[in-house]
Formats: sequence, C-alpha cells, structure tokens
Amino acid sequence: MPEERSRAKPPTASDTVSLIDDLLRRAVEVGASDIHFEPTAGELLVKYRLDGVLNVVERLPKVIASNCIARLKVLGGLLTYRTDIPQEGRIEVSAEGNALVTDQRLAIFPTIHGQRAVVRLFYQDERRQDLEALGFGEAIVHQLRRFAAQSQGLLLLTGPAGSGKSTTLAALMRYILKTTPGRSVVTLEDPVEIRIEGATQVEITPHGELTFPTALRSLLRQDPQCLMIGEIRDAETARIAIEASLTGHLLSTTMHSGSPAGALLRLLDMGLEPYQITSSVGSVLNQRLIRRLCDHCKEPIQDSECRAVGCDACLSTGFKGRVLVAEMIGLDSPLRRAILDKADLEDIESLLAARGHQSMLGHAEQLITEGVTSRQEVNQTFGMI
Repeated sequence: MPEERSRAKPPTASDTVSLIDDLLRRAVEVGASDIHFEPTAGELLVKYRLDGVLNVVERLPKVIASNCIARLKVLGGLLTYRTDIPQEGRIEVSAEGNALVTDQRLAIFPTIHGQRAVVRLFYQDERRQDLEALGFGEAIVHQLRRFAAQSQGLLLLTGPAGSGKSTTLAALMRYILKTTPGRSVVTLEDPVEIRIEGATQVEITPHGELTFPTALRSLLRQDPQCLMIGEIRDAETARIAIEASLTGHLLSTTMHSGSPAGALLRLLDMGLEPYQITSSVGSVLNQRLIRRLCDHCKEPIQDSECRAVGCDACLSTGFKGRVLVAEMIGLDSPLRRAILDKADLEDIESLLAARGHQSMLGHAEQLITEGVTSRQEVNQTFGMI
C-alpha cells in the first residue's frame, strides 16, 4: 500500500497549492487511475485508485478541506463560490508533467460533510493500442478481427466501469483504420478518453443539447461506415443503434451488464423486438480487469496457486498491474431462436454451457492455476467460486 501520511499542521494558502500539486504528481508517479478527496466528520481523506483498488494516502485536517477543494476548482475552471451543486471540469495537463497523462477530469459533489472531489487520470499507453496486446485469447482476437472485416453489424461490449471497455474499443477502431484504410470511422463518447488518429471523435457533454440520440441521428446523414458509441444508456439510443447496424453500418458500443446473456435480455427489457436483436447483434464481448500478482513476491501455496505477499516493488499490495479476463459469444441459430422465444437468463446460460462456451469465470480459474492472479482476488471480483 502507498505510504499514508497524516498532516497535523494546517498549511497556508500557498502550502495548499503545493499540496494539491504534490498529490497530483504523486498519483501519476504511482500510476493511479483516480484520486478521491473524501470529506468525513473530522478530516479529509485522500485516496488513490491503484489497479482498481482505493488506498488511503493522506489524512488532511478538516480545517483545510474547503481550501483543497477550492484549489481543485480553480484548476478545473469551476465556480468556487457554488458549494451546493455538482460540477464537472478538466484540469489542464502541465507541459512539464508526465508525458503519459493525456487528460485530467474533475468532478465535484456536495455531501453532508462538505464537497467531495474525484480527479480521473487518463494515460496514453502505447502498449495497449493493438488488439493483440490487450490480453485476449487468440479465439477472441480472431472473432474481433472477423467483426472488423464486416460491412455491417453490431458488437456489444459489456462490463462495469473501469473494466477496460474504452481501451478495447479504441484498439478495435485502430485495427479497422489500419486494415481497411479509407473507411469513415466516427465515435460518440462521454467523454472522449482515448485519442484515435484517423477517426472523427465527438464528445457528448453531460448536460448539453447534443445527446447520444441527437448526435447519432445526425451522424447517420454524414455517411459514416463505422460507428463507435461510448455507451447505450437508454432505449432510444439502443433503438437507433440497432437501426444503424441494420442499414449498412458497422457499429460497436458498450452497455453495463454482468454477462453476455444479460446484455441481450437487457435489450429486450428496453423494448426492442426480438427479431431486431437477432438481425443486428453479431457478437457480445464481456470483460473485467483483475489484479495481477506481483512477480517479485508472490508465494506458491497449493495446486499451482499463489497468494499475494507484498514488497517494495508492488507498494506492499501484493499485486502489480492488471490482467484481462473475458468471454465472447457469437449469435448462432440456437441462440437466435432462444431470443426469438424470449428465453430467460437461465435458459440462455444453459444453452451457452451446452455448446462448450468458456465463461469468464472459467478464464479466471485458468489464470489462478497459472499463478497469474490469486483466488482471493477472483473471489473479490466475481464472488466465491
């Protein structure tokens, strides 16, 4: 765990500036994806999210909590005098800062103990730009390549926030641009997290007039061939996406679902007709990121399994980096018939198991036996297995 500090002496105004700058710098140095400033009754907790897990790194005196949040607001171009409303902004990346950081997003929210702030850090990772480098098995990479070669269809990518969905979609768009040059590729995102050279990227603002449905309808008249939608959040967006994939567009998007079968049923719950789903959706990819055991300190226990220990190399967490766990299904005739018959989740899961589909838990179990991750980590991510 990163070194936790407690500051008893309240800093001055100039000290607060240095403190926030230091917290932002240290977060980049350790590779944190998010910085949380959480007010409590007696202090302000500062936490870094490392490999998906929050770690307390600072305990600041309550008397300087408002000054710290105000400094973040100044950096993010927000209204410092409004403490009663949520606000969102962007902190400019300094020229002398880490070259890997491409963006810093700030979100402020009022709580009973004061304002809560979260800074999300976006990194440019050259190692994760190609499909082959993401960590998918060869079978899934092959399916993604087949999808990219098609002229129309819909790929659904599911998983919780922070599971690497945006990275996967960006790598897929790069592959399409590389293998079929001259193709018109347009993305709709909220926010644009990863820059894709050669693609037209459109940012949807949370409270603006340019919503996903509005932008998608207009874009269909812009002659796009390949569309990427950051997320399907409502029935209207889902309906337009389905229609686009049925009218000569190759479309990929994400939605929150725990499994491929659950994603298909969620589309039915949104009011889409079964025949629309079976005619448009070609594949569903479900993925998670779980922590990888530190190679310097992991300790074998039994049956080729290892456990986390902790050392200086992994900041005493026992883990260093994350590994992708995924499953992907293609819609074949039996699965399409099940959707047309409006089968329930259990029936669809049984159908997939009968045809030998390797679930994401099966992939996770394989990583445990290979000593890549621990059973405790998998249990924490998926529940007991």
